[in-house]
Parts: sequence; C-alpha cells; structure tokens
Amino acid sequence: MVKAIYDFGLIGLGTMGKNLLMNMADHGYEVAGYDKDLSKVQSLKDEAGEIYGAETMEEFVASLERPRKVMMLVPAGKIVDYVIADLLPLLDRGDIIMDGGNSFFKDTERRQEELKGMGIHYLGIGISGGAEGARRGPSMMPGGNRIAYNKVRPILESVSAKVGKQPCVTYLGEGSVGNYVKMVHNGIEYGLMQILAEAYDVMQRGLGMSNAEIHEAFTDWNEKELRSFLVEITAKIFAVKDEETGKEVIDLILDKGKQKGTGKWTSQDALNVGEPIPTIDLAVIARAISAFKTERVAASEILHGPSNSVIKKDKKTYVRRLKNATIFSFLVTYAQGMSLLQSASEEYNYNLDLEGVAKIWRGGCIIRAKMLEDFRKAYKKDANLTNLLVDAGIAKKVNKTQKDTRTVVMDAVKVGVPVPCIGACLSYFDSYRAARLPMNLVQAQRDFFGSHTYERLDKDGFFHTEWE
Repeated sequence: MVKAIYDFGLIGLGTMGKNLLMNMADHGYEVAGYDKDLSKVQSLKDEAGEIYGAETMEEFVASLERPRKVMMLVPAGKIVDYVIADLLPLLDRGDIIMDGGNSFFKDTERRQEELKGMGIHYLGIGISGGAEGARRGPSMMPGGNRIAYNKVRPILESVSAKVGKQPCVTYLGEGSVGNYVKMVHNGIEYGLMQILAEAYDVMQRGLGMSNAEIHEAFTDWNEKELRSFLVEITAKIFAVKDEETGKEVIDLILDKGKQKGTGKWTSQDALNVGEPIPTIDLAVIARAISAFKTERVAASEILHGPSNSVIKKDKKTYVRRLKNATIFSFLVTYAQGMSLLQSASEEYNYNLDLEGVAKIWRGGCIIRAKMLEDFRKAYKKDANLTNLLVDAGIAKKVNKTQKDTRTVVMDAVKVGVPVPCIGACLSYFDSYRAARLPMNLVQAQRDFFGSHTYERLDKDGFFHTEWE
C-alpha cells in the first residue's frame, strides 16, 4: 500500500496538469498525479521522477495526506461529474476537491451543494496562463469555502505568477465566483484577440502591409504603450516560417475559428444580468461566421463591396492611428468585462473585490497587460466605480484615442474590411457617453403595438397613449 505522504494530488495529466505538478515540485511540495490514460502517467514518471504517478484511483487517493487536496484538470462538462463520482467512495469528510478547468459556474454551484451534505469541500479555481503559465506561474481565481481555501492557499500562492513579490492568486469569495471570474476573463480574451485580428486585417488588406511589416508594427506597439501578452505573441506569430514549405505559417492557417464555450457563456450570462458587452458578443459572432468558410467563398463571387479596397494613406501615420484604435478598443473591452463582474457580483451575491481581480490578472494570465495596473489603481481609489471609463485617468486615454478610432472604423467601412469589435467598442463608447438615446422611440413603438406603457420626462408614473 502506498504511504499517505503527498501534499497535493492532481487528476488529468495533459500538458497543463503535468506542468502544474512540476511547478509544485519545483517549489518543494510532494505531489502525486493520476490519469486514466496510463501513457500520460508514464510520461509524468519519465519527465519528473520525483512526482508520484499513480496507476489507479485507489493508489492515488491513498497516497495523499489528510485532509486530501485533489485538483481536477479535465475538460468541462460531464467528465468532471464522472471524476467526482469515482473519487467520492475513496474520500472522507473534510477532504477538498478543486476544479481547475473551465467549468460553467452553475455546474460548480450544483456540485458544491451536492458535496456539502457529504462534508466534502469543493473549490472552483479558474486557472489562466496556458501550458507555459502552468509550468512557470499562472494566474489563479479561486472561489468556494474560505476554510478549505486556506488549507491550499500556501501551495497556490507558491506556484502562481508574481508581480513584484505579490502572488497572482487571491480568494475571491464563496460559491462559484472563481469560475465566473475565469469565464469573464475568457470573454475579455475573445474580445482582445478579435481586435488584434481586425487590426491585422486592416494592415494586410487595407494597407497592403507584408507579414514582416506587420510583425514590426505589433512588436513596436508591445514594446511601447501596450505591454500585453496577447500583443507580444501576435507579433511573434508573423515572424515564424513553416519548415516544410518555407512560407510564413500565418498564411497557411485556415481562417475558420473554433471555440470551447466560455465566450458564449459570458455573452449569455451578460444578457441574463442585463449588462451590455457588445465587443465580447461580436467576438463570439466573428468566430461563428468564420466557420461558414465554404459559404463565404461562394458569397465572395456574388456579393460585391466597394470598388476601392485600399486605404490610400501614409502607412507609418496610419499604423500609429491603428495603434491608438487598438488601445481605445482594449480599454473599452476591459471596461465591459469589469462592469459585467460588478453586475454579476450584485446578482449572485459574490461581493467581488474588483481591485483584487485586476491585481491577479496583472501577471500569468492570457489577458495580462500594462493597463491592468491602471485598473487596479482605479478600483483602489473607488471600489464602487460604476465603469472604468469614468475613472479620470482612463477617461483621458479613451478621449485621446477616440478620434483615431473613428478614422480607422470609417476607412475600414469604406474599403470593405470588417471591424466588428473595434466598431462595437466605438458604438459602446458613444452610447455610454450619450445623455440621451433614441430609446424613447422604441418605448413609443412598444406602447403603440402592445400597450406596454412608458415613463415621461416631465412627471412620474407610467403612461399609455391611444396612438390611433
């Protein structure tokens, strides 16, 4: 029988799981791993001999010190429930199960409630940073029972990314908040990625720039104002050549987007809580419409755009304008995501500390960027800030860059290059800053055909007009 000597156990030895275990081992923890796929267990043993690779679930659970601390890094959905069902007969009251995957927050709530009666603690822990982040230090977003979290806190803080000496992990609150925050993180990620794709499209199709020029532009943006992980990797992509053909890899990739669901969930729940996040919505839609590749190719032969398909302006000057449009759009996208977190916190009683969220997103995660520190400072100054865009410092930046954003959107429309997310950021900005919107007409229409009533500017109450 295996001795119960291991501090932490992890189920799911894909690249993320294996790398996170090796990260823990590097920080002096005795850790164990298990996977139903025994080839992955063997791969762990071959790569990290100091980590115990269990070949059965029984051996795995028996190897862990009590209270047992077990993390699952498996695909979201039914697989999580199957793993829990296999674990439960082997666990005792007080043991802790952690879900480190991208589970839907409502599933986490259900699992917490089911396990609570059995005396098992269940934490939903959003983890961001990809395989490299898992190995070198991810950003982690834990939610659930605070006492259970405190038992795993030293391990999570040790292995997380650091900004200065501050760990990029913090207790976010009870319930499903960890998975919710990770879901919104991914929604913001969708938006930022699509904004960069649109900037690339404007550079390539609108300005006729080469991949080398685009690489240089994104590199310059990242080294100066943006300091963003996504901009950094985007720049690198344009410099990589295919070993087989010698061509640039970017030109060989099929323009057909894939998604796993977190962006869609973000949009769906934003509608549920009544929070507008149009940039994220359109980023999800952009992936969906890209999937109709065959239809798009056929449509391109029938449907015609502008006769002029080139932006005839100085490239250097225009790339600077495009950079400002990207900065503007990034700020607006983050603002939408953070505003959703604030609304969800009220709706689901999360009591979220948005400064804490901005703080742990500064390092390790996919959406890390220099501007996260500006957001942290904004929420530190005013924890009840209604929207990041009304913080004085951030308002100054969006006001400064909105003019170039308008130029980019207008020119893209003129040459037929779609910029749904950059355009959505501008529309959100214009709507949010509008003291009056044309919704009075919509209210009149609703009252006309359905007697839904409306409110008036000049007196209180609800009113109906006989329009005919």
